[in-house]
Amino acid sequence: MMIIRKSNERGHANHGWLDSYHTFSFADYHDANWLGFRTLRVINDDLIMPGMGFGTHPHRDMEIISFVLKGSLAHRDSMGNGRVIGAGEFQYMSAGSGVQHSEFNPSKTEATRLLQIWIKPDTKGVTPQYAERTSAEAPAGKLNLIASKDGRGNAIAIHQDAELWHARLEGGQQVTHPLAAKRHAWLHVAEGEVTVNGQTLAGGDAIGVSEEAVLQVIAVKPSQVLLFDLN
Repeated sequence: MMIIRKSNERGHANHGWLDSYHTFSFADYHDANWLGFRTLRVINDDLIMPGMGFGTHPHRDMEIISFVLKGSLAHRDSMGNGRVIGAGEFQYMSAGSGVQHSEFNPSKTEATRLLQIWIKPDTKGVTPQYAERTSAEAPAGKLNLIASKDGRGNAIAIHQDAELWHARLEGGQQVTHPLAAKRHAWLHVAEGEVTVNGQTLAGGDAIGVSEEAVLQVIAVKPSQVLLFDLN
């Protein structure tokens, strides 16, 4: 079974300083048909204008991952972390029992584009955590594990039975991902154009997959994809 979420059907909010597309219901955008997929709750495609950003605000009991596609993102939090991450880098924050943080675009001239991802945790009230990983130097044409429950292979260990994979593909390259029994997948096309099990998807499109043995992803042109393997 496959469900397709087209880019132009997503929720959209343009606040001037922030232009955001919501794959799932978020903030003032609500669609009862799109409340999330399994434990995947949020994928926001955010464009932050130069020098602008999110002021200090609280979170709790959510696994939050940011992936920078263009520009840079400055992060500060109540755990004492203060970092700037760039294109190709992933940032993880487990909000757990409660954390406050801010995120902003430190550039005065270039907009920052990122994907903000929320995954529901399997345990509430954990001690907040922070981590980073990069895929900027990873070879094209390969799925790279960014986050998982067990943190294997230097992946970020998260509080959920979920895996996040990233691939950068040149035109014509392909990757496959087997799905174990009773597992589900959500694939989001961050950039470019691909086919997934024969379905053509452009940038911003996504597909949810259940009861399939394998995902085959073929790049029609240079692309980046995120693949979530979910329970």
